[in-house]
Amino acid sequence: MHFTQVLISLSVLIACGSVGHGDITAHQQPSTATEESEQCSTCEFRQHSKLMRLHAIKSQILSKLRLKQAPNISRDVVKQLLPKAPPLQQLLDQYDVLGDDSKDRAMEEDDEHATTETIMTMATEPDPIVQVDRKPKCCFFSFSPKIQANRIVKAQLWVHLRPAEEATTVFLQISRLMPVTDGGRHIRIRSLKIEVNAGVTSWQSIDVKQVLTVWLRQPETNWGIEINAYDAKRNDLAVTAAEPGEDGLLPFMEVKISEGPKRIRRDSGLDCDENSSESRCCRYPLTVDFEDFGWDWIIAPKRYKANYCSGECDYMHLQKYPHTHLVNKANPRGTAGPCCTPTKMSPINMLYFNGKEQIIYGKIPSMVVDRCGCS
Repeated sequence: MHFTQVLISLSVLIACGSVGHGDITAHQQPSTATEESEQCSTCEFRQHSKLMRLHAIKSQILSKLRLKQAPNISRDVVKQLLPKAPPLQQLLDQYDVLGDDSKDRAMEEDDEHATTETIMTMATEPDPIVQVDRKPKCCFFSFSPKIQANRIVKAQLWVHLRPAEEATTVFLQISRLMPVTDGGRHIRIRSLKIEVNAGVTSWQSIDVKQVLTVWLRQPETNWGIEINAYDAKRNDLAVTAAEPGEDGLLPFMEVKISEGPKRIRRDSGLDCDENSSESRCCRYPLTVDFEDFGWDWIIAPKRYKANYCSGECDYMHLQKYPHTHLVNKANPRGTAGPCCTPTKMSPINMLYFNGKEQIIYGKIPSMVVDRCGCS
């Protein structure tokens, strides 16, 4: 059994009254010393509950993202791989304004795994079979076969243009790569006419939804694409191989995927703060800091409000479950009693690198405790 599982199991046993709790009757009048002792015990148990929650969050995130272990991506690598492009900046700005996205109270039908909303796939070098004299150096985009073509909402190819010497018209061209042995290599599939000013760099995007749909349905046709952006003098302004100082400017694809159906749940519960003397089951604030975990692979949020549950579940407080109360009253020694646990949870949105160094923006279910109760 893993250390985390042992701790969680111990937490459950304590919460349910199986460890370290004696019987308490309603007729006892505790002394001041006893009250202070109980308050101290409550404080210690609350800290224990908080620690268990942090351990659980780490394992839950990896499990829900289907990761066996945290991606080994350092802060320096993150800075190198992050595209300095509008769609990513919009997502980061969203976190700057909203903090975490825990205000979204919609619950996903799949409460076990993350729902992908956006994938940003970086360009890599194509297979040598489509190259002549090791050219072109760009671009191949890898996608999971689990992505369903009919779930694609939008697919944009983002290309950074170097500055032109003078105001000019640029023709951004995308050609499909084919194995050299098959003859033609340059099958033009999209083109875009762009007016640019002298000395100005820019990000340009072009719709590639149809191209990606074909690749997903026929993966064997995906050999990659060649990207060119010629000005009037036939200078290629497209950044397809990073020069010094051009980190984060390589092409990438931004793919938006539709979400599944949602169900809405609304409820309220007992809230407490860390200084509260409340002994009953209650929700307490807890902020998780991913930098404290050493998880640089999580781009945003760097921290979020997770909350946790702690407190006693005496039968006198169990008004919502009268049947359970009657059963336990009839057989008080035959059960460990109700536990203080989350009865309502909500998801968070997360921007992160997966193990393939792709940037994923998705919703992770059941990460914020909205309500605590006895069950």
